[in-house]
Amino acid sequence: MTLDMHPEALPPLQPAPFALGWPALLEELRPFLATSPSPVYLVGGAVRDAFLRRPIHDLDFAGAADGRKLAKLIADKLGGAYYPLDADRGVGRAILKRGSERFVIDVARFRGESLAEDLAGRDFTINALAVPTDGDFQSVIDLVGGIVDLQQKRLRRCNEHSIADDPVRALRAVRFSVALNLLIEPQTRADLRTYGPQIASVSAERVRDEFMNILGGTRPHVALRTLDALGLLSLVVPEIEAMRGVTQSLPHTQDVWGHTLSVVERLYGVLATISPARTEDSAADSAYGMIVYLLDRFRKQWQSHLDMPQASGHSVQSLLMLAALLHDCGKPATRSVEEQGHIHFYKHELVGADLAQTRCTALRLSNDENSRVTEIVRQHMRPLHLASSAPYNKGELSRRAIYRFWKATGETGLDVCLLTLADYLGMVGVNLVLQDWIHHLQIVAVLLDGYFNQKEIIVAPPPLVNGRDLIIGLDLQPGPQLGQVLDALGEAQAAGEITTIEEAFTLAKTLLNLSDN
Repeated sequence: MTLDMHPEALPPLQPAPFALGWPALLEELRPFLATSPSPVYLVGGAVRDAFLRRPIHDLDFAGAADGRKLAKLIADKLGGAYYPLDADRGVGRAILKRGSERFVIDVARFRGESLAEDLAGRDFTINALAVPTDGDFQSVIDLVGGIVDLQQKRLRRCNEHSIADDPVRALRAVRFSVALNLLIEPQTRADLRTYGPQIASVSAERVRDEFMNILGGTRPHVALRTLDALGLLSLVVPEIEAMRGVTQSLPHTQDVWGHTLSVVERLYGVLATISPARTEDSAADSAYGMIVYLLDRFRKQWQSHLDMPQASGHSVQSLLMLAALLHDCGKPATRSVEEQGHIHFYKHELVGADLAQTRCTALRLSNDENSRVTEIVRQHMRPLHLASSAPYNKGELSRRAIYRFWKATGETGLDVCLLTLADYLGMVGVNLVLQDWIHHLQIVAVLLDGYFNQKEIIVAPPPLVNGRDLIIGLDLQPGPQLGQVLDALGEAQAAGEITTIEEAFTLAKTLLNLSDN
């Protein structure tokens, strides 16, 4: 079938092999799409997802005209927000909300002189399908065999230049392959190996966004293994190279790199276990089943935390997965061996935090994202340390210990609590001892109970006195010592050692070696 069609020629249509389901919003858009001076087509991912019967929230349209005017019309008339995305390509975006659903509508000018050129220049055949918007949305334009590839669960490049023209498509290929359970056909896989390494010369922002989509998507551990097998992962996160072959003592059962991949996999399992979409199969594993039994009362609060929109558009899951990928990156530089042969990694979390900060900066993550990932890495050992010091099988922590944990971690502590579950499971592997696991879960439960149910008592009690009170009442001067006293008073209040203003002043005097005279 020829792709060098005259720009004005009507591409051939074929009926869809079954009834395609579309969001009701598409009918709302039809009158506005009809105002375009030339035909407009629904293209790309929305058409692919209709064939796969997946939920559709992103609608991409393409036509011969500049898409910004049409996108703005849609936003204005349907009560949405408008964003001009690309003046050179004539791309505009409208964002609409319908109930609890959010729809992103992009309208763009063809890449090339015609729809045929546009489709042929796309990344993969499954994304090169189009539907005319002036019909019944049940007739499809498929110039490169995308429907057959979908039916045969195959991911195939659109043309021999697809990956070479845009190496970031190598990352995208892995994401689609894992998310949609598609087998990458041999020539496309060869191109990923040949041209994928050129991502080193692509803008860091584009690589970052595609990589974060992988981490925030389905089965990121599988995607990471695939990227690693293709020689691409170390180009995005070079820190992994030093982790290979770095052996560890028991209870670890793998080297640092193997453990890291296991932690990412286990974290995905933990998130599935606390997800609203959890199934009986999700908790069939005894390790996950104990999470349900001991931590399910925090499930809604945890989910609210995970669903919190990020200004960057990256998901909380993607940031958590990046932290999991980097959580032990400080181990290679801190490895030491005792005379008895026991291996240590003293302060690896601090060295790892510095490395994580450098990597996040290189990936052009925002300052907030950088700080979040870095702090998760820095604090990830705290729950394990608490568990090792707490009375066994009771999961008891002092109020002071709970206060200090949240004082050090803040809201990031919620991420640390999630990561520690995966870290523990990734550490012990198949040698899980259920009673030890229950003890670890009890520690996390106590921390979460403090944060969610006793915040004003233990985690962040309203201060009995403030700095001004102490300056006036004790004739003090502002300075570091004043801050230290306030910190000590806050901790004592959280521990239940002082409960009144008078007791706070008495303790402050003791700390400052002041007499009542």
